[in-house]
Amino acid sequence: MSTLCDVPELPLEHLHRGKVRELFALPGDRLLMVATDRLSAFDVVMDEPVPDKGRVLTAMSAWWFDNLSDVVPNHLLSTSLADLPDGARDPRLAGRIMVCRRASMLPVECIVRGHVTGSAWREYSQRGTIHSMRAPAGLREADRLPEPMFTPSTKAEVGDHDENISFDRAVGIVGGEIAEQLRAVSLELFARASDVVA
Repeated sequence: MSTLCDVPELPLEHLHRGKVRELFALPGDRLLMVATDRLSAFDVVMDEPVPDKGRVLTAMSAWWFDNLSDVVPNHLLSTSLADLPDGARDPRLAGRIMVCRRASMLPVECIVRGHVTGSAWREYSQRGTIHSMRAPAGLREADRLPEPMFTPSTKAEVGDHDENISFDRAVGIVGGEIAEQLRAVSLELFARASDVVA
């Protein structure tokens, strides 16, 4: 097993360092995403990496993008080092890269909850709501919800915390039509993925 916490020097413009992934510009309308072995939990990057985590994340992401592409088109073009420019084909990046179409990111993270866990459980146990929406009485931590719930959040920068937001606030951020599309596609992706893992 190998560990990669910092991406090696590449002859590409470095655009962004996220909690786990790094983003570089490629020729044309493409981007390079590199998944490192950095570990992020509760919006904090931990000191200890997980060996080969980036390779596992990339393989899982590529599989899901391929198998759910009929629900919604996605940005993934390739996971092959051969599709990188000369000088950028560092063997340490094998299995960690995604060559992607350039796209505009929406400032809303789409979360679908099938169970009462995490921040949903904290809110439910205090107020009986999930994302400010009334939820059935008597649920216990990790219980399955009667219907999956779309519970958007903001997407925080490194060092900041994601913020749970209401659907109405998501509408205020991206507009009603896009928010409705995000909810519908998110719920469809959740349903399809649930069928796969059932």
